[in-house]
Formats: sequence, structure tokens, C-alpha cells
Amino acid sequence: MDKKSQIQEGDPNTTGHEWDGIQEFDNPMPRWWLWTFYVTIIWGIGYTIAYPAWPGISSATAGLMGWSTRANVAADIAQAEAANADINARLAKVEMTEIATDPELSGYATSAGAAVFKTWCAQCHGSGAAGAKGYPNLLDNDWLWGGDIGAIQFSVKHGIRNEDDDEARYSQMPAFGEILEKDEIAAVTNYVLSLAGEPLEASQVGAGQTVFMDNCASCHADDGTGDRAQGAPNLADAIWLYGGDYETVLETVTYSRFGVMPAWSERLTEAEIRAVSAYVHQLGGGE
Repeated sequence: MDKKSQIQEGDPNTTGHEWDGIQEFDNPMPRWWLWTFYVTIIWGIGYTIAYPAWPGISSATAGLMGWSTRANVAADIAQAEAANADINARLAKVEMTEIATDPELSGYATSAGAAVFKTWCAQCHGSGAAGAKGYPNLLDNDWLWGGDIGAIQFSVKHGIRNEDDDEARYSQMPAFGEILEKDEIAAVTNYVLSLAGEPLEASQVGAGQTVFMDNCASCHADDGTGDRAQGAPNLADAIWLYGGDYETVLETVTYSRFGVMPAWSERLTEAEIRAVSAYVHQLGGGE
């Protein structure tokens, strides 16, 4: 049968495509669909003119309406700061020890401090403040520089061993690998381990004690319990910042440690510093 004879009178033209004897009619799209499509094009063009849309080298087109998500967020932050202005002013001036005696101020400081902690502190100390290797656990009562609320505030405000704040807490353990012989380092490592547990080589503890008294006791005290005024850790409580196994303690004695905490006074307001200090203090380890 002639294929052309299959086309009925009144049928639309074909596209010219054919497959296995089947021809494709060139049917136009429904008018409602076409008009909807044209409207979306017009709406899209209008949107890119009215709102930020087209990317540039350093920024996107601003749009005729001047709408900005950043501006909206800034406005929300300003509104929240205005609402909390009075209580923040109180928090910035009150004695740190009096925060806990004021239920309203204490509740606000704890809530605001938790937000500050999760934003700025959790990256190092963990979301639950349990710390990590090289980052102190803030839940226990083992403090390098003191755990009362005033000491915590000072540490937060000025930081530890940074070069940005003249009042930063500062201590430095010498790298004894440059001072002592290897056998002396091994001996004092065993002695330190004996203060809170079992040494690797008990026979070296006596010699290690002599090395300790000559080189370490001036900071860590004769009994190894440390000195908070110097930021010297307590070596007799089995709480270790970098680890308490033989190899780790040996590495610490040989090369020393030098952890740094930034001074938050340039990034946080006085109220925020006090709030996060109050939050840390009430976690369980504060004195």
C-alpha cells in the first residue's frame, strides 16, 4: 500500500520523519502550554532584573529592588542584639562570681554561652566540651591555669601562648632532646609514668627521679602535681593532654609541646566572653 495513501484529508503535515512505515505528524503545541511557556520566560527575565542574579567577577548584579539575604540576616542579628542589649550590658559589668547568684543573668549567660561555644570553641574542644588530643577536656577538674570562673574568663579573653595579646597566658616546656641524653630521657619518662601508673621499665624509675628533680620539678613540683600559676600540668593524676603511653610521653619530653589558643577579645564582645566562660564553668569541671 502506498504510504502516502495513509494520510487522511485534513490531517496535519508530517515532520518528514518516518520509522518502519510510521510517519510523525507536525502537531503544534497547545496554545495554553505555549502561553504559559512565554509567561515563564518573561517572568524569568523580570526576576533577573529585579533581584540579584547574574554573577560577575567579584559580585552578582544587585537587582533593581536591592534585595539581599545578607542584609536580611544582618537586620535579624541587629534586632536580636537590640532585644538583648540591656541584659548584655548587665553581663558585661557584673562581677563574674555574681553571675550564678542572679537566676535571670545565669540562665541567659548559660544559653548565650552555649551558642558562643558551639560557634567558636567546639572545633577544638568538641561539641560536648570533652576535648581531644592536644585540646583540653573542659568537663573534668584538671585545669592548667585554674578552673574558677575568673580564671576561665581570663583564659578565654587573652588566650594561651598566642602572639596577639600581651596578657596571653604563657609557658614553654623546653625540648629536652636538646638538653638530656637519650638514656636520661628514657629514665625520666619511666619515672613520670610511675607517678600515675606503671612504668615501662621499673628499673629506670630511680635514675629518672634524679633527672626529674634536676630538670622538671621546678615547674611540675617535687611530687609531680604541677603548678597552675605556670600552666605546668599535674603528672600524677593519670590525665594526659597528648596521651599517657610510653611513646607519647617520651615524645613530649624529647620535643616538648606548645599548644596555642587564640585571644577571643578581638572577636567576641565582653558579654559573649563572660557568657561562654559561665557556660564552661557550669559544665561540671568549674571550681
